[in-house]
Amino acid sequence: MSSFKDRMIRAAKLDATLYEEVEADTEAMGQAMGVVVLSSIAAGIGTITRGGGAGIIPSILLGTLFALISWYVWAYLTYFIGTKFLPEPQTKANPGELLRTIGFSSSPGLIRVLGVIPGLTGLAFLVAFFWMLIAMVIAVRQALDYTSTLRASVVCLIGGIVQGLILALLFSILGGPLKA
Repeated sequence: MSSFKDRMIRAAKLDATLYEEVEADTEAMGQAMGVVVLSSIAAGIGTITRGGGAGIIPSILLGTLFALISWYVWAYLTYFIGTKFLPEPQTKANPGELLRTIGFSSSPGLIRVLGVIPGLTGLAFLVAFFWMLIAMVIAVRQALDYTSTLRASVVCLIGGIVQGLILALLFSILGGPLKA
């Protein structure tokens, strides 16, 4: 079994074999969750210089909770879309495989911690967003056994839109993303 750090590095390097490895490793769920938590903490630290009304620790805690919920929802949406609406003939997956692979696709998000450097927040978050998106497409392609990267991209796009609509609805009901 590969070490947690090694797996995160390989995920950030967009190593398709890593995504196959964590797809098959049912013991990797805790590691996948750890990647999501570390990535969201990095994002919280990266936005410290922007200030905010809630305070640093509550913002990081709420951001981490939000990231975990988002990861879970997006993985299930991706599973459903990829296996029910857009499967290829060889597609065979379960929600756990998507949770593990998509969790590791958050590895590039660790660079968001560089947002703490004045003037780098926007750039760090922009680079992390696109890097994580590419990693997620690879993760989805591997987990759903797709031969088409385009199909994996479409599944990620549809899942992202549906999740965005769900979050917009929740935020409209609750009054905002970080209001308690």
